[in-house]
Amino acid sequence: MIVTRFAPSPTGLLHLGHAFAALTAFDLARAGAGRFLVRIDDLDQARARDTFVTALLEDLAWLGLAWETPLRRQSAEAATYTEALDRLTAEGLLYPCFCTRKEIEAEAAAAAEAPHGTLGPVYPGTCRGLNAAERERRTSAGEPYVVRLDNRRALSLVTGPLTFTEEGHGPQGETGVITAESGLHGDVVLARKDMPASYHLAVVVDDALQGVTHVTRGEDLFPVTSLHRLLQALLDLPTPRYHHHRLILDASGRRLAKRDHAATLRSLRESGVTPAEVRRTLGL
Repeated sequence: MIVTRFAPSPTGLLHLGHAFAALTAFDLARAGAGRFLVRIDDLDQARARDTFVTALLEDLAWLGLAWETPLRRQSAEAATYTEALDRLTAEGLLYPCFCTRKEIEAEAAAAAEAPHGTLGPVYPGTCRGLNAAERERRTSAGEPYVVRLDNRRALSLVTGPLTFTEEGHGPQGETGVITAESGLHGDVVLARKDMPASYHLAVVVDDALQGVTHVTRGEDLFPVTSLHRLLQALLDLPTPRYHHHRLILDASGRRLAKRDHAATLRSLRESGVTPAEVRRTLGL
């Protein structure tokens, strides 16, 4: 059975880009007589608001979507993510990183050929070589830090190439069975002091626990699928099929974003636009 999901962050009101993502996931599940889930990505408690949770559910219901309850809210699942982190720690795959963003940017700028991944400059591994005593001293002293994945060690534990099936398309039209490029991202952050898990860890764990079979999302997230595939292998989690779709752009060709004050579904609804008109606008 096909199981899809839509996982919005309650940090603002939904716009047409969100509507396209939600409808794509919903339509795929409905076409396969499957299940459609809504998951609340509220790990960022500094920005998440319950008022936005209420608003986004109202918008989704107005679009004609129906989903299973109760909803999974990531903010209530810290123990689940800690369990995954503990497993990676037991494999010697995690380490504390005390570098500030400014320090990382400065080091990347100073390097003539600093490697860049799809998430920006690849972390140079400054803190990877710290010994246990130094890590203990700095954490005990209360220095702020993030938890990073030792990518080199992680890749050494993986046997054979990692692949995933793309049923939509990537930015360059990629489709079919794709070989993951898991080494491109470097030592990514998997947790922070104020956040029990990064998006990358949480989404992989959540999709597995909820039995998601088809991940639908924008093509801008296609590159991180290689990282997600690596985490699935390290945690012995199933690999869903992926369906990356086109992005909804504004008149200037930019991807719609909350920070740019894209027209919200609420404003469209209040102006008399119907769900059918939204579908036609989106080409659905």
